[in-house]
Amino acid sequence: MTTFLHTERLVALFVPGDRPERFGKALAAGADAVIVDLEDAVAPGDKGKARDAIAAHWPTEGRLLLRINGCGTPFLADDLALARRLRLSGIILPKAEQAQNISTVHAAVPDVPVIALIESALGLANARALAATHGVARLAFGSIDYCADLGSSHSREALLMARSELVLASRLARRAGPIDGVTATVADATLARDDAAYAAGLGFAGKLCIHPSQIAPVLAGFAPSPSDIAWAQRILAAASEGAVKVDGAMVDAPVRIRAEQILKRAEIG
Repeated sequence: MTTFLHTERLVALFVPGDRPERFGKALAAGADAVIVDLEDAVAPGDKGKARDAIAAHWPTEGRLLLRINGCGTPFLADDLALARRLRLSGIILPKAEQAQNISTVHAAVPDVPVIALIESALGLANARALAATHGVARLAFGSIDYCADLGSSHSREALLMARSELVLASRLARRAGPIDGVTATVADATLARDDAAYAAGLGFAGKLCIHPSQIAPVLAGFAPSPSDIAWAQRILAAASEGAVKVDGAMVDAPVRIRAEQILKRAEIG
């Protein structure tokens, strides 16, 4: 049930934990997984009601993740108790900053992998250790919270270093590529696609979505273009060893690896 968390693409849709009538619709929206949210989407005074709603209406099928409240909050213990009762594919841990945060969650729900959501300067500074921590399936980027922590703009230029570090940390820990943060503008499908394509170009392997309308453009952004696929096919149709010339350029082993990656992305899409 959890092996998909370790694959090359994870496009996930958030749904508020206190809106159980939306769970089925979210599962049918076409994302790789659905994240039922107990953190930012639920007001502090409504956490208990949200847990009760989740327990009563949790779907019996589908790829379901639960975003709990962070370590150090008064809600964590009850969230973990709920998680132990559910059929879960994974737990999203927000504001992950220390390996001990992961260990706390993993010890409480040992059979469920954790996605560590990096949302602060400290979390980014410890990203390599977090990615390598037992129980972690992969990293994700909470870019809006990260910008709030640093006081930076939510722009590609301002976030390039952070995104690159998450890709590097994931690779060093031999995890799948990290999951990029949300595109906050819901009504702009072109922006959602462009954001996904930009993240894919950096080495990300998924993205968080906040509205069903974002799923199709985000999936399109992660899919290689027809010209990329055609190029990859020409590369792999050439000699499989040594250096050869394709389209006027020299092709050797690293280029063939890149071509294989493109065709793998095309298969997933």
